[in-house]
Amino acid sequence: MRVAVFGAGYVGLVTGACFAELGHDVVVRDVVEAKIAALKRGEVPIHEVGLEDLLERNGERLTFTTDVGEAVDGADIVYIAVGTPPLYSGDADLSAVWTVVDELPRVERRVVVAMKSTVPVGTGRAVRHRLDDRGLTNVGYVSNPEFTAEGTAIQDFMHPDRVVIGAFDVADGDVVAKLHEGIDAPVVRCDVPSAEMIKLAANAALVTRISFINEIANVCEATGADVTTVAEGIGLDRRIGPSFLRAGIGFGGSCFPKDSLALKQLAANSGYNFQLLNAVIEVNELQKRRVIGKLERRLGPLRDKMIALLGLAFKPGTDDMREAPSLVLAGRLLSEGADVTAWDPVANGAAHLHGVEIAPTALDALDGADAAVLVTEWPELRELDWGSAGARMRSRVIVDGRNLLDPEELRAHGFVYEGIGRPVV
Repeated sequence: MRVAVFGAGYVGLVTGACFAELGHDVVVRDVVEAKIAALKRGEVPIHEVGLEDLLERNGERLTFTTDVGEAVDGADIVYIAVGTPPLYSGDADLSAVWTVVDELPRVERRVVVAMKSTVPVGTGRAVRHRLDDRGLTNVGYVSNPEFTAEGTAIQDFMHPDRVVIGAFDVADGDVVAKLHEGIDAPVVRCDVPSAEMIKLAANAALVTRISFINEIANVCEATGADVTTVAEGIGLDRRIGPSFLRAGIGFGGSCFPKDSLALKQLAANSGYNFQLLNAVIEVNELQKRRVIGKLERRLGPLRDKMIALLGLAFKPGTDDMREAPSLVLAGRLLSEGADVTAWDPVANGAAHLHGVEIAPTALDALDGADAAVLVTEWPELRELDWGSAGARMRSRVIVDGRNLLDPEELRAHGFVYEGIGRPVV
């Protein structure tokens, strides 16, 4: 088939590259001319494991453009994969979605618009009405939400747990199902509102697990238990499972915070107070700030102390810093009068953190530091020579915000080690 993908971000590029890998002809359209120009030169504007190789391997089936007509011309399916960031109210900002819908030209043949962007329940019906009002009755609409995680997006797309297809017309759903031939996964066929809710509900379930284990970690700290052992013990229960039971300093990124707020606001707009999700969001915000208390217990007032943040991206395997815990930590430390250095192997910290010194290596970030905070669980940090690192620091204090490191090894190197939900020595 011929597929048009509107949006050349983390979701759109992966979607386009993977459909090309499945043998389809794909054109990716974006409004940012510099991004499209870079893609035409073979430059990938985002960091996603395996994406550069995938784009290169399927170069003959992939084209990039800023022109709407060129993108839609001859397309069987038009995917909308644009951003839907939160508004101040917590609602999803659908302005980019509506721009795409309103830009669609009249076509003579049947074309299916497939929504890959995460949108509130009811968006599909509103889009259907807008298409009908414009006389585009020969344009079908399908909700086909994405369930990819940054850092593993290609693997998640090609080997998903399920493919969700919500359609107003069964035949339109069949077209999207045919597009996914070659992917071995259960296909959930449903109505459009249910498909929209599946995406939001899935992310709500995952963030609930994260906040739950972080609450358990905080109780473990108060009682002397070790959350890593507790998580292993409960994760072996087949009714629970081990996924998303790693305690840390909270979730971030482009999806979890935004989608949590969107579902919370959707419920509120419908007259329902989603109390559980309110608590999940609150726990996540407080979890990031608990690091400051750990540092103050070890160092006293943080004014004029040098704190090194190791890792800036919200998770390893990506350069995405949207809603990253590092942003909150850097802001809080600077407001306390601390000097902050930082390091990340791929994220552009200088573009997001003002007043923070960005170091070229992790060891350079630790040079003269009073304490270090491990923010992102990059494998490079597990392999770091912590003996040499400690020798460069002013005092050997580390807060392991991801429980990545071996406490005994760090203590053997003379560090005062604090993890999340681990016994404090």
